[in-house]
Amino acid sequence: MIKFTGRHLCKIVLVITLLGNGLFVSAQINETPAKKATLIGAIDSIINSGIAAGKIPGAVIQIKQGADVVYTRAYGDAQKFNYNHEPLHVPDTMTVETLFDLASLTKVVGTTTSMMLLVDRGVINIDDPVSKYVKAFGAPDKAAITIRNLLTHTAGLYEWYPMYYRASTRQETFKLIGELPLKYPVGAQRKYSDLGFTVLGEIIENVSGQSLDQFETQNVFKPLGMTNTLYNPLKQNRQFHIAATSFGNPYEKRMVYDPSLGYQFKEISPTAWDGWRHYVLKGEVNDGNAWYAEGGVAGAAGLFSNVADLQKLVDMLMNRGMVDGHQFISAATINTFLTKDKFGNGLGWMMDPSNSFMKNGPEGTFGHTGFTGTSITVAPSQKLSIILLINRQQMGLLPSGDYYNVNSIRARVFEAAMKYTNQ
Repeated sequence: MIKFTGRHLCKIVLVITLLGNGLFVSAQINETPAKKATLIGAIDSIINSGIAAGKIPGAVIQIKQGADVVYTRAYGDAQKFNYNHEPLHVPDTMTVETLFDLASLTKVVGTTTSMMLLVDRGVINIDDPVSKYVKAFGAPDKAAITIRNLLTHTAGLYEWYPMYYRASTRQETFKLIGELPLKYPVGAQRKYSDLGFTVLGEIIENVSGQSLDQFETQNVFKPLGMTNTLYNPLKQNRQFHIAATSFGNPYEKRMVYDPSLGYQFKEISPTAWDGWRHYVLKGEVNDGNAWYAEGGVAGAAGLFSNVADLQKLVDMLMNRGMVDGHQFISAATINTFLTKDKFGNGLGWMMDPSNSFMKNGPEGTFGHTGFTGTSITVAPSQKLSIILLINRQQMGLLPSGDYYNVNSIRARVFEAAMKYTNQ
């Protein structure tokens, strides 16, 4: 009879867990301690319970600490329902290669990284007035707005505005934002704004002489090896597996029609425009302004990517700008962008530990979320990163008219990962 030590038993439990979940990373088995098996069990329980309860259709997660990819797994379905919210006879199964509509992760993955590069190259200064690059911001009410204000959501712009009611192209959208009045005093408070990051996209185009997608592809994604990060994936001459999001834009339509949400504008009649999509969105950006008014390319939304590509960007930031032995972005610039302002956040990146997806994280923790269900959380002091991609909108709206809030899932995953690093 073979006698097993406690160390061997830990390994056997892990083998059973991995095989039971259909994973294939056999190389990790011999080097994985018992605490890793505990983390995997916790993550599986959190996400699978959400799927079983009908709260989310699927997810992809990757947890990395230092050079070790602790866990990567796909769960559930990339598409579960048709437009009529009827279950597909054969659901489209999620894979770790699946592309997700990043939604507002676009702001940090594409736009903020591009701004880092431009600052690092001396092309712009974050305290430059926006009017230096966008003429419309020379108006008296906007003259004091700086690039820093846009990056920190303190420019005083509207949080959201249905651009497509008054604009149908990128240039018309830029012009409209320049004409809109401010809603808040400049610099007085943080009011998260899609409009501010749309303007940052305009600045990138103006200083580079390239379209936003061209600049990001050539200067960010290709150099970092992010070959599956792009706008408008359906227009590319490639085949991708993409997670479905919503059934048209029902929540955004509610934003226009329902005054209780606070997005009523005297110059906008809800019935004046009716270009809403009436099909399942799969490969078209969910965000209405990005799709209807900006051709799928915006500084605030529009990017699609997968977990492996996002990890490359996160690794670059974790390594203080070093990529394969060369300095992609200087450590000084990264430090500037990841230093908290008076509202507790960085430039582009969120750093306030009151946010549920990084609740009570150690000092220096940063991250961001996306409306479709995506999130990135990084705790540099623990050398820890968590990329959690959930296609929550595929479940449809709740009776309340909202999508299921995945913050509880994000918070529990972060808590489990932090517990793992502190053992």
